Amino acid sequence: MRLRFRFVALVATTFAVVAAAGWARAQDYPLKPVRLIVPFPPGGGTDIVARIVGKRLHERLGQPVVIDNRGGGDGMIGAEAAAKAGPDGYTLILGTNTTHAVNAALYPKLPYDPVRDFTPITMVGTYAFVLVVHPSVPAKSVKDLIALARAKPRALNYASSGSISHLAGELFKTLARVDMVRIPYKGGGPLITDLLGGHVDLSFVAMPPVLPYVKSARLRALAVTSSKRSPLVPKLPTMLEAGVPGYEASSWYLLLAPARTPQAIVARLNQEIASIMQLADVHAGLSSQGAEPLTTSPEEAAAHIRSEIAKWAKVVQVAGARPE
Repeated sequence: MRLRFRFVALVATTFAVVAAAGWARAQDYPLKPVRLIVPFPPGGGTDIVARIVGKRLHERLGQPVVIDNRGGGDGMIGAEAAAKAGPDGYTLILGTNTTHAVNAALYPKLPYDPVRDFTPITMVGTYAFVLVVHPSVPAKSVKDLIALARAKPRALNYASSGSISHLAGELFKTLARVDMVRIPYKGGGPLITDLLGGHVDLSFVAMPPVLPYVKSARLRALAVTSSKRSPLVPKLPTMLEAGVPGYEASSWYLLLAPARTPQAIVARLNQEIASIMQLADVHAGLSSQGAEPLTTSPEEAAAHIRSEIAKWAKVVQVAGARPE
């Protein structure tokens, strides 16, 4: 009995020492540059948002925030690198619904676990896609489009670039009970070119690149995919308002650290990001990318990841979707 008591006491003492050491590290944090992994190539929306946030985070931490672009594999290369990094607060990743939700649904064997291998810090922002059609498509509204698609199954096609664009289309097909042909593209540039040329009928695309063409009437916007209207196009209805019950396909940015990162460091970073998101230039920078700034607690961010994984897993299962 005495031996057991000594063992329990030793374990408790060990945990106390480890916790104290973690707190001490957090108190001194950061003592060197922080690496922020962007799991996509330079120049894209995720990269731009990371640089906006990273610049301000550098000012608040007093250490450089180095952007590390690790593109490839639908974000899996960068996410795996972050998952395997040391849990000391010096490696972070700006994850998205592709890296931390959709990939889990599309790929049976990911090289990382989007829940187990990461410690969420906070959501950073959300952004919606817009449903656009070429003017040759005789649909002035989402209801018109649904009626047209039902009258002529598989006569319409939709272009997609990336997994979330793909699944936004599949979710529409499922909820609207229509059948359309998917045309996959490797990049948004070629997709928009073909959409403008009338080679494809419609697409669910990020707003900033296509809004100029909507304003010039070269494309027709029917709805946004978020649960509420976008400030970029406040007159455009949501898919729900346009007659597709249950439709919501927003994308998001979420800051994470490797699993087992000290909670004191996570709390510090959460607090700093919350302050950064109040700055006018950060709001403007994210808005230019079609994103709405947002912060959450680590627990709320973790719950959001789990709910998104479950949501897209159902879409993939019903649609029988495969990676592009």
